[in-house]
Amino acid sequence: IGKYLNAMTFPEFLSKRFNSKFIQYFSGLLIFCAMPVYAASVLIGAARFLETTLSVEFQLAIIILAIIIGFYVIFGGLKGVMYTDAVQGVIMFFGMLVLLISIYWILGGVTNAHTALSNMAPLFPASAKATGATGWTTFPQTGSVFWWNLVTSIILGVGVGAIAQPQLAVRFMTVSSNKELNRAVLVGGIFIFVATFSAYVVGSLSNVYFYQTTGQIAIQAAGNNVDKIIPTFISSAMPQWFTYIFTLTLLCAAMSTLSTQFHAQGSAIGHDVYSATQKDKKESMSMTRIGILIGIVIAVALAFILPAGVVAQGTTIFFGICAAAFMPVYI
Repeated sequence: IGKYLNAMTFPEFLSKRFNSKFIQYFSGLLIFCAMPVYAASVLIGAARFLETTLSVEFQLAIIILAIIIGFYVIFGGLKGVMYTDAVQGVIMFFGMLVLLISIYWILGGVTNAHTALSNMAPLFPASAKATGATGWTTFPQTGSVFWWNLVTSIILGVGVGAIAQPQLAVRFMTVSSNKELNRAVLVGGIFIFVATFSAYVVGSLSNVYFYQTTGQIAIQAAGNNVDKIIPTFISSAMPQWFTYIFTLTLLCAAMSTLSTQFHAQGSAIGHDVYSATQKDKKESMSMTRIGILIGIVIAVALAFILPAGVVAQGTTIFFGICAAAFMPVYI
């Protein structure tokens, strides 16, 4: 459909579909203004991992990541982003798969691991229990504050909002035919399952590992910073060689996500806001690159000032905006 309408970006696609320039302006501004929160969250997650596992200073890690990603996004464009994503995706897949198998191996198998986690329900943080949480392997009390936060943000906000992310929708618009889409369904389905399943399972099961080895639950072992739970688990439980391999895996995940975000921000301000009122394509390209640079600077600034443990919240905010603003129109 994007090809049929000759649309270059997601906001332009919506604009041409509904014959409304306002939709293009508004969507472009919304993407440019809201996406830095998500980009900052991803930067923080990657920087925290480098800080925990490789002892790289947090602020320095943020700057290094931003410079590397900014370089190939600004000069490589969407094609550069997609080629690097393909390589990074392969590394991410095998890294997450090894991590998932490893934690079950360490904890004595699937049944032993899950049973041990269920038995730890009394150790669930009291502050969470007070709002309706019941444990790591059971659903919270229906209608409680914890239930509403979990269902409307993590489950619906992230789960539904992911479908309408502008930086992902524009990928589908570049596909030449349904044949390519159908071919990607199997590969994409397996990849999404392994990546998300591994992250959720390892994060929760790390509580069993830390309790058995240190007498603490994961959040305590990570210094009360939820962003450090998985990095702390990897540096504590896994051999040093795997720490380096998974560092590459996590950096690939972060760089893949950030590159698409920065490109979407730049095209939103350069193509959808500026170019919509100008006819000079060279000026539009320059403005897109400037937009990418501005987006990177804002994301870095937010990464420095946002509080600890903000990765999940920042991700949820952006995904929720996508679900509320873009999903109805997209459908």
